[in-house]
Amino acid sequence: MKAVRFDEYGDSSVLHIRDVNVIPPTSGQVLVKVQYAGINPGEIVIREGAMRDFFPARFPGEGQGSDFAGSIVELGTGVDHLRVGEAVIGMSDKRSAHAEYVTIAANRVVPMPKGLDPRVAASLYVAATTAQATVDTVAPQPGETVAVSAAAGGVGILASQLARRTGADVIGIAGPSSAQALRDLGIQPVEYGEGLVERLREAAPRIDAFIDCFGHGYVETALDLGVAPERVATIVDFGTAQRFGVPVVVGTSAAMDPTAVVSRIARLIAAGELSLPIRAVYPFDEVRAAYDDLATRHGVGKIVLSVG
Repeated sequence: MKAVRFDEYGDSSVLHIRDVNVIPPTSGQVLVKVQYAGINPGEIVIREGAMRDFFPARFPGEGQGSDFAGSIVELGTGVDHLRVGEAVIGMSDKRSAHAEYVTIAANRVVPMPKGLDPRVAASLYVAATTAQATVDTVAPQPGETVAVSAAAGGVGILASQLARRTGADVIGIAGPSSAQALRDLGIQPVEYGEGLVERLREAAPRIDAFIDCFGHGYVETALDLGVAPERVATIVDFGTAQRFGVPVVVGTSAAMDPTAVVSRIARLIAAGELSLPIRAVYPFDEVRAAYDDLATRHGVGKIVLSVG
């Protein structure tokens, strides 16, 4: 099969597509033919080596990609709750999703609801579980106000909508080109950049909780606004969070069943109750261009690779 690999830390130029062996599923595993694969900002940080103390690469031949959607082509022994040919949403803990096939534990895939765009399905696992974990951490209450940085990105746009479903008002910090998309989802847009604190204070007399999906000073912004440290959650700024006693969200919370969260959010999207926009689809062999696009951190929603 074809798979994305890299042999050293660096920018997107270190990524290569090469032939590797398909791994047959063993007990408790399934083999999935990938149709689409999602890409996430965290994978850039891992590939560049900035997270090597937490997520070290395995050279040579490190893979890329966590999220994927496809269909099961083979079952390992002991797997009786899934069937060959079934469309599934999955997440590879071994960063192997950017490939034509993924061999994975059966408990890391969930059936894809009817009516769900497979491109959205391929973008869902990491964004859904992370977004839910951030909302669980800051625990919005009806009538409160929650601010979300990078609110037009994959995690931010889901976290904003999930926070709204608690009855809270949500302010989405994003660029001006994303403002209408946020308004359409019931999120009040506020433009990032110089003067942000003043604009946030104008937008709401009080901000009760803050979800940081971007880093670069947003934890300090939340604290400057008077948000209690325990009601700030960041998925990016680990060092600042440690300094100020702010919770860090990495993937899922300890009490979360990730497959249940993904299944629920997938059904809500399929039913039109939540939205995860897809802003670009790249052919598999343009994986470098896809990551360069993602690195700009502009646009609304997710970028996916078309694999199958």
